[in-house]
Amino acid sequence: MSFHPIAPPIPRSSLAPVDDQPGLLDPVFPGGTPIPFETDDRSPFPDRYSIAKEREKLADLIEADDPDPHDPRWARYELYLQRCDKLKQMEAEYRVTAGADATVEPAVATQLRDLGSLVDDGVDTMTLHTKEGFRMFMGRRRDPAGHYNAIPGGKRVASSLKALWALTRNNNPYADWALLRADHRIPELRRALDRQATLLSAELKKRADKGLGFGILKSREPKVLELGFRSPYGYVIAELIVEFDYYIRVVKTLGRKALFSDKEAHDAIRQFTRPIRAAFEEFIRFENWLTKPDLLPLSRADFLPGVDANAQKRVAAVTGIFGAVPAGIYAGHQISRHSQRRISISDTEKAMLERVAAEIAAIDSERGAAGDEATDDGLVD
Repeated sequence: MSFHPIAPPIPRSSLAPVDDQPGLLDPVFPGGTPIPFETDDRSPFPDRYSIAKEREKLADLIEADDPDPHDPRWARYELYLQRCDKLKQMEAEYRVTAGADATVEPAVATQLRDLGSLVDDGVDTMTLHTKEGFRMFMGRRRDPAGHYNAIPGGKRVASSLKALWALTRNNNPYADWALLRADHRIPELRRALDRQATLLSAELKKRADKGLGFGILKSREPKVLELGFRSPYGYVIAELIVEFDYYIRVVKTLGRKALFSDKEAHDAIRQFTRPIRAAFEEFIRFENWLTKPDLLPLSRADFLPGVDANAQKRVAAVTGIFGAVPAGIYAGHQISRHSQRRISISDTEKAMLERVAAEIAAIDSERGAAGDEATDDGLVD
C-alpha cells in the first residue's frame, strides 16, 4: 500500500468555492497533522492522489447519509471530497477546451468542434478503353431467356465489400475473414496483371529497339466513369479494373501486330478473367449470407459460453456455410487493412476470446484429421 502524507485541509464548511482555491492540489497548512492517501501513477493530480483507491478506503463514510465528523478519517474524507470537486472542474475544463494544450486559448480550442468534415474536392474517375474492362466493371445479369449466365462485376463486388466493411462494426469475425481474403486476393491479382503486362510490353520494346515502333492500343472514345465509392474497398476494385483494362490493351496490341495468334490472345485474356470473376463471386457469397436477417446480428460474442439459443443457431449456421473461422482472426490477431471494428476490451474479455479461439482451432484440427483419415480409408474421392 502506498501512502503520501500531506497536511489536513481546511474544514469543508470554511472553504471558498474550488475555483477560488488555486492551492488545493497541494494543500499545506503549517502545524497540521499529515493525512495519508492512496496514490496511482495514472492519477491526474501532481501528487498522484488516487480517487478510486480512496473511494474504496472511505466507502462507509462516503455512502453514509450522515457521516460522523468525529471519525478519525474525517480529514481524509474531506480531502477526498475536495479532490472529487477538483476532478470535476478539470474534466469540465478539458471538455470546453477539447483537450488542447494549456498554451492554447479556449476561444481557439473550441473551434475544433466547428471544423467541417473532409470532402472530395472534385470527382474521382476511372477511364476504360476496352469492352472487356468495361464488362468486368459493369458485370452482367442473367438474360430473361436464360441463354447467358450472370457475370459478377466490379461495381457489384464493391457494394458487397462495402457491406462486409460495415459488418465489421458489429464485431463480426466472418466479415473480418472476408475482408482479409480480399486484402490478399485482389492485390495479388493486380500484381499478376501488372507483371504480365510488363512482360508482354517487353516484346513491343524489343521491336522498337530494332526500329519497329508499336504503340499500345487505346480507345478512340474511352469512357470516363465517375466513381464516388463510399468505402475504401471500392477504390481497391477500381485499381484492379484499370489494371485489367490496360492488360487487355497490351494483349490486343500484340494480336493486332501479329505477335499473338487469335488463340493466344484469347487464352491470355481468359487467363485473368476467370480468377478475377472467381474472386468476385467469393466476396459476393460472403455478403449474400452474412447480410441475411438471421445472420445479420452475428458477432464474436455469439461464440462465447452461455449464449442464448438464437446465438447458438447463428454459430451453427455460419460454420455450416463457411466452416470454422480461423482462430487468429477470431481472436483479433489478424485485422483487415480497412475495418470499422473499434472495440476496447478488458484483459478478462481478451483471455476469453483467446480461449474460444483455441477451442475453434482444436475443433477445426479434429475435422481436418477426420477428413484425412476418411481419404486414407477410401471413404472420400
